[in-house]
Amino acid sequence: MVKASQQEYEELIKGIWRDNPVFAQVLGMCPMLAVTNSAINAIAMGGATFFVLVGSSFLVAAFKSWIPKQVRISCFIIIIATFVTVADYTLLALIPGVHKELGAFIPLIVANCLILGRQEAFASKSTIRLALLDAIGMAAGFMLALLMLGAVREILGDGALFGIKLFGTQFEPWVIMILPPGGFLTLGLLLLLFNWLAVKRRKFLDEVIKAERGQS
Repeated sequence: MVKASQQEYEELIKGIWRDNPVFAQVLGMCPMLAVTNSAINAIAMGGATFFVLVGSSFLVAAFKSWIPKQVRISCFIIIIATFVTVADYTLLALIPGVHKELGAFIPLIVANCLILGRQEAFASKSTIRLALLDAIGMAAGFMLALLMLGAVREILGDGALFGIKLFGTQFEPWVIMILPPGGFLTLGLLLLLFNWLAVKRRKFLDEVIKAERGQS
């Protein structure tokens, strides 16, 4: 029971840090750069991706024994497209302004390699419970990356966060930050920070292991 709980915990948190789909696996770069000129857009895209990934992982894991291997990719895409359609129309009904800004990038979630990759690599080979935990962790990590990029770009590029002005009239917005070059620049700096933290973490763990071996 303890071993099973530990495995479930690992599956849940791995996507947030160790195997983050953006900062570690460098997946989903198209929406990451295209829609993160504001935190609201980032949250909307992250929420839609979260819904699609969790829902499709559940169905793939539940029906994996009934899906012929020869047509599994086609079946995965059909399942993903169904959830994308639901997410697309839901955003259109609830927040039409944000939906208009996101444009074609909501339907393009179908082609997001993160989602199809998790179905092929994990959901189709795991139990429903583990597939859901993996999907939640990966989707949460993707949403976190989107929010970080969107928040930095909106704060520097517009002097606001979620549309709320943070600075006085003297602040001069860095317009480049809400343009494509600002997306590339911010993403590069975040990748640099993430990799630096990962290296520091590995060094710390190595030192801990050496210390434990020395004591034994």
